Amino acid sequence: MLSDQAFPSQPVSGGSWHSTTLRIVTVYAAIFSVSVMLLLVLVERSVTFVMDRETDAVLHWQLIYFDTTPADSLADAVRRRSEHERMHPNFYGLFTADGRHVAGDILVRPPGVPVNRVGITLEDKLALGGNETAPVVRIMAAQRANGDTLVIARDLTHVLRIRETMITALIGGGVLCLSAGVIAGLALSVRQVRRLKAIRRVTQRIAQRGDLGQRLPTGGRDEIDMLAQLVNHMLAEVERLMNEVKGTCDGIAHDLRTPLGHIRTSLLHIDERTAELPDRELKKLVNDARRDTDALLERFRAMLRISEIGSLQRRGGFEEIQLAPLLTEIGELFEPLAESRSIRVLTQIASVGTTHADRALIFEALTNLLDNAVKFTPDGGTVRLELTRTPLGPQIDVTDSGPGIPADERKAVLQRFYRSDQTRHLPGSGLGLSIVSAVMNVHDYSMQISDANPGTRVTIQCWTKTLT
Repeated sequence: MLSDQAFPSQPVSGGSWHSTTLRIVTVYAAIFSVSVMLLLVLVERSVTFVMDRETDAVLHWQLIYFDTTPADSLADAVRRRSEHERMHPNFYGLFTADGRHVAGDILVRPPGVPVNRVGITLEDKLALGGNETAPVVRIMAAQRANGDTLVIARDLTHVLRIRETMITALIGGGVLCLSAGVIAGLALSVRQVRRLKAIRRVTQRIAQRGDLGQRLPTGGRDEIDMLAQLVNHMLAEVERLMNEVKGTCDGIAHDLRTPLGHIRTSLLHIDERTAELPDRELKKLVNDARRDTDALLERFRAMLRISEIGSLQRRGGFEEIQLAPLLTEIGELFEPLAESRSIRVLTQIASVGTTHADRALIFEALTNLLDNAVKFTPDGGTVRLELTRTPLGPQIDVTDSGPGIPADERKAVLQRFYRSDQTRHLPGSGLGLSIVSAVMNVHDYSMQISDANPGTRVTIQCWTKTLT
């Protein structure tokens, strides 16, 4: 039997489904956020570099100006410039070689400031005169020929404020653009999800009902619409081919039933006329011919029945049914046949509530399964019919103690007319399990065939496997 093979569709793993558009928007949002962060770093570094370069140029020209001032008048020049720059962003300081303050509003020579006319940035480390606070400054120093050190600093507060304003504007604009993009992406995602739900509803009808006349909705003029049109074209071709094959097969089966019926009737008349003749060989030949004709008729009836079930015209008979009394009835139906061969039919029926199904089709499928189980179970064996409740729904198990089905034949036994070498000597058309498979297909149930050690176990899971 089938090693956990499902009919007609494989179970779908649990978990929620997500729109591809939503995933793209999420990735886009992440990339956009990282890009904005990198842009902010680039802007901050660029603004800082330009700010330092421009400030260093101003400080350098200031030092050049003081280079033209004689040493004996440099202190006065620094004092005048400090008083003149009281409302301006520049600070000055003149110090002797031993660090003593000579002039200017910078009272203490900042430690670590090189005297090679290279600018550095200091934060809250500049000691100023009066009540002035020490701002963030760009500072540059130069050593005079007499050993004195001239220090010039420039306030960067207004420049930093401009930089912070730019960064704030970039952050605000980035958040605004990101929000707008995410909202637009979510709107597109909702639209795509609606389209996909419509497509899913159609595919469910095709999968559950076999209605190949259904077509996927189109109109988006995008990749999904292109795929839907290709699938619709494929469905049209499949529908045409299926109708042609089905019509041919049904026509052959139907047309051959009539002459076979006539042949059977003729053989019956021949048997009646030869009943009084002493030719036993003739009677045997007539009986063999009748038996073979009956077998052919049975096969054609089974083929037409499979075709009828496969056409899914019986879904109108679906209703809420009770499986427990149905299985009890089937078990009682086969008890006389089993008792004639000393086979025990054991039933274990649990209360599982109602199930949405076609009672006549389920009855037909289970009688085929139980008929196979009794047929292939040796005299004195056991057949079990069980109904259990699972978290997903009712489950039916039919188990026999017969020869079993090899693992490599468990898929083949569901094909029409297949007979295993172990059971080829037993009567039958080889279509019983094909009928069961067709019924499972109509209900969208799954059927699993496994080893019962000894014998075979057929498990029917009475819940739909189609995407929901």
